[in-house]
Amino acid sequence: MKEDAVRPGTGSALRPLVYVIDDDPSVRGGLSSLFRSVGLQVNAFESADEFLAAPLPEVPSCLILDIRLRGASGLALQQESFRKRIRFPIVFLTGYGDIEMATKAMKAGAFDFMTKPYKEQTLIDTVTAALVKDEEALRKQKAAADIRKDYEALTRREQEVIRLVMDGLLNKVIADRLGLSEVTVKIHRGRAMHKLHARSVAELVKKLGPVLEEGSG
Repeated sequence: MKEDAVRPGTGSALRPLVYVIDDDPSVRGGLSSLFRSVGLQVNAFESADEFLAAPLPEVPSCLILDIRLRGASGLALQQESFRKRIRFPIVFLTGYGDIEMATKAMKAGAFDFMTKPYKEQTLIDTVTAALVKDEEALRKQKAAADIRKDYEALTRREQEVIRLVMDGLLNKVIADRLGLSEVTVKIHRGRAMHKLHARSVAELVKKLGPVLEEGSG
């Protein structure tokens, strides 16, 4: 059963969110109380199926995941379902961990692997670091989405010109290649740079380059 659910449309949904999946109600309750005590909101689930069916708000988040669950193990879920569902860090917290499990989890991308009983401050510090990492990832994701939207708002000719600018071509060369006057190229270039909020070619390449590479991949 899910506990402490985020209510859609409320301001609280903007705060960092910790998900907990553990089939032991006492563990879920203890972890929920611990994270709430430091101002975090918590969504706790007794099974992976419940978690996978729940909405995931776009806020800084992390997942506390047990190894032993009813049905598939936490490690199996990390390898399969979760990769299609989760973008945020996973912290394994288990009473049955060993070096082999920890190694497998970390190789698959886990943020950390901790064992029970845990030290409360150590767990809080780990979760805080995971949330900071996810906040930065969300910031970069939003910045990429914004620049992609700005690029798609350019006219076809502005896109052509700005791509050639990013290739390092001079206005005169771009004009010859596109069959335009150099003055027209300067106009398209200036408008595109303004729309993309780029003050220099170096800034343009840094902001737009990864987005264009992702789109062509």
